[in-house]
Amino acid sequence: MHAIAYDRHGPAEVLAPTTLPLPEPGPGQVRIAVRTTGVNPLDHKLRRGGLAEFFPVTLPHVPGNEAAGVVDAVGPGVTELSVGDEVLGRTETGSCAEYALARPGCVVRRPVTLGWAEAAALPVAAETAVRCLDHLGLREGETLLLHAAAGGVGTAAVQLAVARGVRVIGTASEHNHAFLRELGAEPVAYGDGLVERVRALASDGVDAALDGAQQQGSTVASRALTGGTERVVAIADAADAARHGVAFSGGTDVTDLRPAFAEALALHAAGTLRLPVHRIRPLAETRHAHEESERGHVRGKIVLVVR
Repeated sequence: MHAIAYDRHGPAEVLAPTTLPLPEPGPGQVRIAVRTTGVNPLDHKLRRGGLAEFFPVTLPHVPGNEAAGVVDAVGPGVTELSVGDEVLGRTETGSCAEYALARPGCVVRRPVTLGWAEAAALPVAAETAVRCLDHLGLREGETLLLHAAAGGVGTAAVQLAVARGVRVIGTASEHNHAFLRELGAEPVAYGDGLVERVRALASDGVDAALDGAQQQGSTVASRALTGGTERVVAIADAADAARHGVAFSGGTDVTDLRPAFAEALALHAAGTLRLPVHRIRPLAETRHAHEESERGHVRGKIVLVVR
């Protein structure tokens, strides 16, 4: 099968087209003929080797861990899905490839109302957002400070939190502020004076913080505004989270993602969850997609079309 892979850590230039054997589903696995796949910050962090302590990879490595496509083979013991099912979800093998393997608990059927690009933009963003909101134990009427609110996870978290009755104050570049207001958040700018800007909106601080940025003083601001570390969760940098004494949520121990997907898909069906796609590129442009993601300021998700 055709795929994109890297055989050494480094900049986006290490990504190259390759041909790999067709993966065969083992017990409790399905094989997906990938139509589209999302690009996430984790992909370029793994490519650079900066997270090897927390997310080790074997080289050569095919990036990507979310896909939308069609089930074309099922392994022994799989009864939930059948060949021909159109699905979306998290993959166990790299999704920047024509085929990827996944566990049925990490995959759901694609609603006909959800386009292929949007379907690839949902799995990581929705699962991460739901997991972190649940971790923080947010209740109706509470206030959440959300860093990187205009990114893939951020946009999902804004809308899921608002649907739960939570007030959201979101940090983002100023050109994304009007967009965040449309989603139901109250935007503030990054940088010096962040604590004061948030206090101007919430004089008593906030109840919890979800940090998808971990830069420009965001973690320090989260601790100051929540009054401690107990209700702060970070998702961008595990080592940085440890240095600041806040929780890091990587989702590596989650085996059933279907409840999170169901919550997001129900909101999408009701018209209250948008899945913004920043740009659609062919798989051959994976290197450019990584470079764009790494520069930051992506609104929503970059999606690659495999077939």
